[in-house]
Amino acid sequence: MTSQTEIGDKGLTAAPGHRAGRPASTGRAGDRVFAVATRGSGIIVLVIMAAIATFLVWKALPALRDNEANFVTSQEWSPDSAPARFGIAQLAFGTVLSSFLALLMATPVAIAIALFISFYAPRRIAGGLSFVVDLLAAVPSIIYGLWGLQFFVTKMDGVAKFLNENAGWIPLFGGDSVGGRSILTASVVLAIMILPIISSISREVFQQVPQANIEAALALGATRWEVIRMAVLPFGRSGMVSAAMLGLGRALGETIAVAMVLSTASGITLHILREGGNTFAANIANTFAEAGANGRGALIASGLVLFVITLIVNMAARAIVARRKEFV
Repeated sequence: MTSQTEIGDKGLTAAPGHRAGRPASTGRAGDRVFAVATRGSGIIVLVIMAAIATFLVWKALPALRDNEANFVTSQEWSPDSAPARFGIAQLAFGTVLSSFLALLMATPVAIAIALFISFYAPRRIAGGLSFVVDLLAAVPSIIYGLWGLQFFVTKMDGVAKFLNENAGWIPLFGGDSVGGRSILTASVVLAIMILPIISSISREVFQQVPQANIEAALALGATRWEVIRMAVLPFGRSGMVSAAMLGLGRALGETIAVAMVLSTASGITLHILREGGNTFAANIANTFAEAGANGRGALIASGLVLFVITLIVNMAARAIVARRKEFV
C-alpha cells in the first residue's frame, strides 16, 4: 500500500526535460518563435544584399554603355573624357595582390600569437595580451593610414632599396623606381590591420578544443608542441580558415589606409617595390570628389566588381569550412 508521503512526492515530481509548473507547449512555442526570427533575419540579409547589387547595377549601367574600352581588360581610367574609356584591370590586380600579400604576412603571425596566448603565456600575462590584441582590432583605419604615411613610408624607403639591390633577381623585388609608397608598404599596413582580427578569432577557436583531446595527447608523452600539432591545429583548422577569410575581406575593402599610403600610378606590374599602384577602394576614395556624372557611374561599376570579388571570397571560405564539417 502506497503511503500519502509517497503519493505526494510522486505528484510533485516533474516530467523529465520539463520544469515543474511550466507547460511543455511554452517551450515549443518559444522554439517556433526563435526559428521564425532566425529565418526572417537570414532572409532580410539576402534581401539587403540583393538590393545593394541592384542599386550598383542600376547606377553603373549608363557609364558602362558609354564606355569605349574593355571594362575588364583595360588599364585606362578616363571615364569623364570624350569618349569615355575606363577599365578595372589595374584596380583588380592591385586589390587582389595587396590583399593576398597582407594575408600571407598576417596569418602565420596571428596564429602564432593566438597559440602563445592560449598555451604558452602565463595566465596573468595572457589576459593583458588578449586585451591588447582586441584593442588593436578597434583602432580606426585612418590611424593606421596616418602612421603609415608619416612614419612607416619613410622607413620603407631604405628597406625597398636594400631588397632591390640584394634580392632584385627575384621578380617581386626587381624593377626600378623603388620606394616607400609601394604595394609592399600598403600590404604591410593591411597586414597589421587584419592581424588582430585573425588572432582574436583563432584564439577563441583554440580555447574550444576539448580538454580530453589535450589530456590524451599529454598522457601519451607528447610535448607541448606535439599536443598543438596533433590536437589543437586539426580541431581549429576550419576556424583558422574562417578567421583568415574574414581578415582577407577586411583587406579587400580597406579604403583610407591604402589611399594614404599608396601613390597612384598607372600600369600593372609584379614589382611590389615600385612606387605606385591602385586598388578599387583607394581609387574610389581619391577620385570620387572630382568625378563627373559618368565618372561616378564608373566608380560605382568598380564598386560592383569589388562587391562580387568579396562574395566569391566568402563563398570560397564557406566551401573550405564545409569540407571539414567534423570540426565545425
